[in-house]
Amino acid sequence: MNLTEWFIFFIGIQVLHFLGTWRLYISAGRKLWEASIPIYNAIVLMKIINRPTWWVILLFIPVINLIMIIIIWIETIRSFGKNSNTETALVVFSLGLYIIFLNYSQNIEYIKDRRLTSKTSFGEWMSSMMFAIIAATLVHTYFIQPFIIPTGSLEKSLLIGDFLFVSKFHYGARIPSTAISTPMVHDTLPIIRTRSYLKYPQFPYMRFPGFEKIKRNDIVVFNWPADTVRQFFVKEKGVRKPIDKKSNYVKRCIAIAGDTLQIKDGIVYINGQKNILPEWAKIQHTYIAYSSQGISSRKLIKLGFNDFNRVYKISNITQAKYRSLVPYIIGSKGNTVEDFVVITPSKGLSIDLVKRLDLKIAELKVQSKEINSTYEKIQILKKQDWIDSIKRNISFVKTPNENFFPNRITFDWNEDNFGPIVIPKKGARIKLERETYPLYKKVIEEYEKTKVIREPNVFKIDNRITDNYTFKQNYYWMMGDNRHRSEDSRVWGFVPEDHVMGKPVFIWMSIENFNDGIRNWKIRWDRVFSKVNGKGKRVSYLPHFIVFLILIQFYSYIRKKIKNKKSRI
Repeated sequence: MNLTEWFIFFIGIQVLHFLGTWRLYISAGRKLWEASIPIYNAIVLMKIINRPTWWVILLFIPVINLIMIIIIWIETIRSFGKNSNTETALVVFSLGLYIIFLNYSQNIEYIKDRRLTSKTSFGEWMSSMMFAIIAATLVHTYFIQPFIIPTGSLEKSLLIGDFLFVSKFHYGARIPSTAISTPMVHDTLPIIRTRSYLKYPQFPYMRFPGFEKIKRNDIVVFNWPADTVRQFFVKEKGVRKPIDKKSNYVKRCIAIAGDTLQIKDGIVYINGQKNILPEWAKIQHTYIAYSSQGISSRKLIKLGFNDFNRVYKISNITQAKYRSLVPYIIGSKGNTVEDFVVITPSKGLSIDLVKRLDLKIAELKVQSKEINSTYEKIQILKKQDWIDSIKRNISFVKTPNENFFPNRITFDWNEDNFGPIVIPKKGARIKLERETYPLYKKVIEEYEKTKVIREPNVFKIDNRITDNYTFKQNYYWMMGDNRHRSEDSRVWGFVPEDHVMGKPVFIWMSIENFNDGIRNWKIRWDRVFSKVNGKGKRVSYLPHFIVFLILIQFYSYIRKKIKNKKSRI
């Protein structure tokens, strides 16, 4: 819905409100016309139901207003003596239409000095719960939202199992585009696993002013523009979602609007200069390590490497044993039972699992092994006398493909050699040409909703022949620090400004082995209560927080003692 459609909708609601409540206003001692003036009628209604005027503000905050409307419906009927559970259910499940029935009833009695607190403990609990939900939703939607890192695309900068607080106000809180949705739930209702929102109506894109702009190399949380899944790790047919209900992603903003980006042999260049990353950024690539003696997995783990594969030969495999092994392996090889090999992550097969399945296994000491790691860690490995050589994987061969943006076979870009490409900037103009139009087709037609007709020799926008286009918003280029383990802008292209959610600022909890089940969880104490970005050694502020809590408790205790002493005097 555009602004005109929302204005018409707003006027329609006001007309319905007047027709459904004018007699209630008169019964409460107000004037007829007071029920007809937009916004003012809401202020008067707050006086009628004996509630604070500032509640009106909450009626204009998306998501919050859905809860407030229900509360005001209930408060309205109670102001006219309708207090039973049945009548409360009627007004809620009739979507407020019960108020219209009440308005045209013969006997309307306004209770001016009604009791504002609930007559039952359950009602009091419900009232407290509703306002707790409102407060939590307000913070969650417009200030701070918790977020969990589920994948390793930013390893080792952010780790799988890091629990983040994401600031909405750094870049300016975005008004939710989905008008009707369940508070504090993203796109799916828990347990019942159904959609948590209605696709229509939709608010136009609006954003509160922020106190900083997105800068190069900021870590940013955004809605995945290429969203085609209902939930992560589940393959299914593509799903179209509203912007704010698309899957949440976190990446590093490598290039901002107006930049020219190019990747040469895995190294990122911005505007012709090598990209200089922050101190805490840990870029990873894949390397091939060679050793004529064979590469020991145990030695790699001892040196702190944890992203490589291990190969085991199993001499007594059976179908039942193989089924039990499937959750712990990533592949298998071999044509016969006697020559059966499984491939596992670096954790390998546990002793308990081997004993339980009565496996006869031996780890194969391969002469070459692919290792995913940072440049600094690889330099340590190079110094080991049992390593002959190490070579970084680079995709040199450039062939036409659809795997990388802009996903056309007329382009031969890959993850290590990409571009150059100019990031769209609001107000910037590009020349429309058949050779370059595929780079900006999705921006123009999908993100900016501009209809473009391509004819043999010309482009038409809004049925007018033109050879240029002016962008309506800024765009960004997002990439993972784990360069060969990240699906990012190299695959699905630009991230529009209206998809930007916020900035991660704080790690409040960090759990190792987060995806391996709660029994295997280990808390990374050095990351708990630490900043996302910074310089020098990472510092956990958990001890500071605990001391602060103790001081608060001590202050409260002393204050209470003094108060009790004065009351006895």
